Amino acid sequence: MSISKELLARRRFLQLSAFVGAGAVIAACGAKAPEAPATEATTAPAAEATMAPEATATVAAVAATVAPTAEPALPAAPAPGPLSAADVGGMDGLVAKAKAEGELNVIALPHDWLNYGEVIASFTQKYGIKVNELNPDAGSGDEVAAIKANAGNTGPQAPDVIDVGFAFGPASKEAKLLQPYKVSTWSDIPDSLKDSEGFWFGAYYGVLAIAVNKDIVKESPMGWADLTKPEYKGQFALTGDPRSSNQAIQTIYAAAQSNGGSLDDAKPGLDFFAKLKESGTLIETMGSSALFTQGETPIMPMWSYLALGLRDTTAGNPEVEVVIPEPVFGGVYVQAISAYAPHPHAARLWQEHLFSDEVQLIWAKAYGIPTRFAAMLSAKKVPADVLSNIPSADLMAKAVFPNVEQLTASKKVITEQWDTIVKMEIKKKA
Repeated sequence: MSISKELLARRRFLQLSAFVGAGAVIAACGAKAPEAPATEATTAPAAEATMAPEATATVAAVAATVAPTAEPALPAAPAPGPLSAADVGGMDGLVAKAKAEGELNVIALPHDWLNYGEVIASFTQKYGIKVNELNPDAGSGDEVAAIKANAGNTGPQAPDVIDVGFAFGPASKEAKLLQPYKVSTWSDIPDSLKDSEGFWFGAYYGVLAIAVNKDIVKESPMGWADLTKPEYKGQFALTGDPRSSNQAIQTIYAAAQSNGGSLDDAKPGLDFFAKLKESGTLIETMGSSALFTQGETPIMPMWSYLALGLRDTTAGNPEVEVVIPEPVFGGVYVQAISAYAPHPHAARLWQEHLFSDEVQLIWAKAYGIPTRFAAMLSAKKVPADVLSNIPSADLMAKAVFPNVEQLTASKKVITEQWDTIVKMEIKKKA
């Protein structure tokens, strides 16, 4: 396909989503969209549904099945703050209150994840608010645990905001760990990617990829099955703990799709990783950009925007190949504000910043697909060079996006059965 035709395909793909929402993007690209459920509370999702994630009416019931039941009771959370900037006198009022708080506590935001380094720097420069960065390498489960562990703590150890995998948003709402807020650009976020009450809201998405260090690996694995070949022994590393890291959990879930599993059955993914462990392909060292570049973890699964960003960062030293295994597997990350946020107005201003045109384009330049992107494209706010970074319509038409019920169920299976099936500790290098 020529560059001009490719850009037109991407433009059509994103323009359509502006009018019908991200939940219909895949259908607009040629895939068959599932029919609407007959009743909100009883209809189960189709196992093979090829669609963007849907915030179904069963979210609360599903999230309740994974909400903590044996943990000590948390202290009562403060009363929720304003639901919108308009409730505090508009953006000027919100900025004044956030500046009075003076700080913001973020967690699990490595600077090379969708260029969060630039996002954080731009927030500080624009508003003069200090950003305390907690545990950049934490997983989604760690972020939720940090809210619980610091409930009632007003110090810098208590996160104000979280950026977590899709299933963690509804579960955290059900556990009463979040407070609602609706950013000024709320209407631009597709309904299928946000909680109607404002407790969590989709920020960006991509598809699962495999990054390969070509200085070490001469023949890249082109799919999950290839990883069982003996030439990859000691070369494949997860980028997080599969008991808490959303990226690691989704990697195992994605592998299940081509190993006898389905969106409703994640266990074959665990069985596949048990085989990789037994063959010596899967190593216990947790992969990172530094270890990848050094050749110690030369094959790593990660979201497409991270793999492509890594390829750009290395600039050919080493050469990086980005493989998109099939079935193409999509994933969304959501934003939320802690119910116990020590700096609740700064937290709201941070969300306004993330969903501004400025940051949505920063994410797009880093190969992510921001959830406001379609509306911005329709409003002609997207430069051509940014548009060229967005995955093609052909690729996205192949992607499967599990819904919230499926994500929650698969997370439960993977996090609870990793130790009994795979029996391997994934450790950061000392």
